[in-house]
Amino acid sequence: MDFFYAPGTCAQGIHLLLEEIGVPFKPHAVAFAEREQYGEAYRKLNPKSKVPVLVLDDGEVLTELPAIAFYLSQAYPAAKLLPSDLRSQVRALSLLEYITATVHMRGFTRIFRADTFNATDPEAAKKDGRAVVEAGFANLSASLGEQDYLLGDFSIADAGLFFLEWWGRTRAKLSLPANLDAHYERMLTRPAVQRMMAREKASP
Repeated sequence: MDFFYAPGTCAQGIHLLLEEIGVPFKPHAVAFAEREQYGEAYRKLNPKSKVPVLVLDDGEVLTELPAIAFYLSQAYPAAKLLPSDLRSQVRALSLLEYITATVHMRGFTRIFRADTFNATDPEAAKKDGRAVVEAGFANLSASLGEQDYLLGDFSIADAGLFFLEWWGRTRAKLSLPANLDAHYERMLTRPAVQRMMAREKASP
């Protein structure tokens, strides 16, 4: 498999899942700073100019974090990335969709790229984004409760939560709810997370 990512992006979620599975894959870092994602070669791979992208051994191209995460959970069941019962699987997908479509895209994107939402008043966009993120963390904190992981055991949903927590703590300098802080620290002890962060040169 070939895995295309940009260090420090949401692709961290898929990156760490690949490390959890432990199967060979070829990592390809996409240079966002040089706008490589908009170049002709990359757009042939993914016209959406986004990461993550996973190219399977037969050449099929998979895009979008929740879809790739679900594929990995089903293709490599021994890794136990999803529980076996349908309702828990749906809950994991619901959490991952909320993480990516709401907290990431409606929240953090406004914080990190405020001028694209409000060129005349980027601080207003940042404020709106921060409100979405804080509400998102409150909802995810309630979902986590006193469990170690969102579904009790580690799953694809925790891979998504991790990149939000990392963004919140290291890039946005936000205070996380106590149980999310504990979840983040717990994730940092996982060898797969450590390998991912070493490859991406990411500091905790």
